[in-house]
Order: sequence, then structure tokens, then C-alpha cells
Amino acid sequence: MALLAFDLGGTKLAMAVFNEEGDILFREVSPVQDRGGADVGRLITGRISSLLEDTRDNIHEIQSIGISVPGIYYAGSGKVWAPNIAGWEEYPLLAEVKKAAGEIPVTIDSDRACYILGEQWKGKAQECIDAIFLAVGTGIGAGIMVDGNVLRGSHDIAGAIGWMALQHPFDKKFTRCGCFEYFASGEGIADMAKRMLEEQKGDYRKFKDKSVEDISSHDVFAAYDTGDKVAVKVIGICIEFWGMACANLISLFNPEKIIFGGGVFGPAVSLIPRIKEEAAKWAQPVSMQQVSFESSGLGSDAGLYGAGFLALKKLHP
Repeated sequence: MALLAFDLGGTKLAMAVFNEEGDILFREVSPVQDRGGADVGRLITGRISSLLEDTRDNIHEIQSIGISVPGIYYAGSGKVWAPNIAGWEEYPLLAEVKKAAGEIPVTIDSDRACYILGEQWKGKAQECIDAIFLAVGTGIGAGIMVDGNVLRGSHDIAGAIGWMALQHPFDKKFTRCGCFEYFASGEGIADMAKRMLEEQKGDYRKFKDKSVEDISSHDVFAAYDTGDKVAVKVIGICIEFWGMACANLISLFNPEKIIFGGGVFGPAVSLIPRIKEEAAKWAQPVSMQQVSFESSGLGSDAGLYGAGFLALKKLHP
């Protein structure tokens, strides 16, 4: 028996076949490229149809399918809102996938939910009942596990902490992505560095091989490692925001662990002790003493493992 898992992102579709023990039997990655709307749906359903044909009458015949999506999955309607995929404001993904899957059960959830599920299955949250996955990439989200279950919210949007209010007064610039994400996401890091450099109108030094418009968060981290003053200031601000956000999560949920992942953690893993120091200034003190801060045990595969666990849980609730 085998489980088929998909982790859809804005630029690529990762796919894996798992056994029930969580071992990867087969995997591949397909570029999303400029696809949008039904084309992305066909990318997924095409791979399902092909794999079901390949594994039919095989010892690893697919028994369940799990899919991680980058946005909001509305469990009641089976539709997806994914801001990084054109035409996916209310895309009927479940209905489309069921056409290809036939009688095989299909389970879909948001990437942030899948991140913490992946860690619960095969990562750093295996022994946890209450844990949080803080995903910092292009945007920011949190997979929140309470009493062993993912917190979904009344309309499936729980964990959208990019909108966490961490600075006052309100500024209209926060409307697009939220205050926390504006400052401390991968996109926010790059934008903050660009603003500072443009204000200086002077020596860009460690950024000199790129125009200011082309700077990415990875460029900022590379400059930080060399002691660049702008990069040090930007990352220092991010540490404060990450610490404040963690403090709020700790005070609200009293988790056993906060697990850091996403593309920024990555290069920011070495900053986790400083983030914990910042969080300790703000958090409920007893709860703060009870929580550990850790990097993801699954790295970029957390969502893929989470999708596999979705498929497994469908068979064994």
C-alpha cells in the first residue's frame, strides 16, 4: 500500500509516494512556470492519472492522496484560494482531483497546516501535543497544533499570522500583506534593505554586484554575514519582529515547541537563539520557560511529508 503526496508552491509542484511508515519510495519535482488556473489543476491531475496507471496491480498501489496548497483550503466547498497562482481565487481543486482519483480518497489542506503535520509525523513534533510551525518564506504563516490537532478556525484561515499587528499606529502599507509580513518575510527583508539603501544614496558595497531593485533576502543574509551595516540593521529588526511574534504565540498557546521553517530558515537558522532571547522579553514567563525553539527537521520537505500524513490519516483516522 502506498500514499501519494503533492506539495504545490508558486513555482513548483513536488510529488512523492510514501509507504505507511513514512519512507519515500519515489519523488519528483515539476516546474509550475507561468501556469495559472486550470493549467495548474491539470498539472496535478495529469500526474495523478499517470501514477495511478503506473502503480496499478503493483505492490505499491496508491490507496490515498494528500495535497498541500499555498493559501487557504476551504474544507466545506473543496475550493482553494492561492494568491501566488493566477486564477485560484476559488479554484475547485477537490472536484478536479476526484475526477482523476476515482474511488481513491483525497485530502487537501493549507501548506501551513501540512508543515506542522509533517513535523508531527516525521519531524521535530513527533512527541508533541501542542506545537507551532513558523513558516517564513516569501510570506509568513503558522501551522498551529493544539491537543494533537491542527487549529483551522471557523472558516479555515487560522494561522495567517502575517497579519499579526506588531507595530502602531496602523499604516495603509500593511493592508496588502499584514504588518508582520511587511517587515519580516523574505519579501519584507528585501524591501526593507532596498528602502534603506535608496535613502543612503551612497556606498552599496556588499550589494554592488546587483542593482538595488534586484536585491533578494538571500543577498541581505550574505551581506549580513560580512558585517554590512544595512544588512545588520535589517536582520536586527527582523529578529525583533520574529521574537515578538513568537512571544505572542507562546502566551496564547503555551506550545511545547516552536519550529522554524520556510525559505528564510534557511539562512536564518543561526539566529534562532537570538530570536528566543527577544521572545523572552515579551512572553508569559512561565510558558516561555517551557517552550523550545528548533529548526525544522524536514526542511523544504515539511509540506510534502504533511501531505503524505494527510493521506495516511484519511485511511487511519
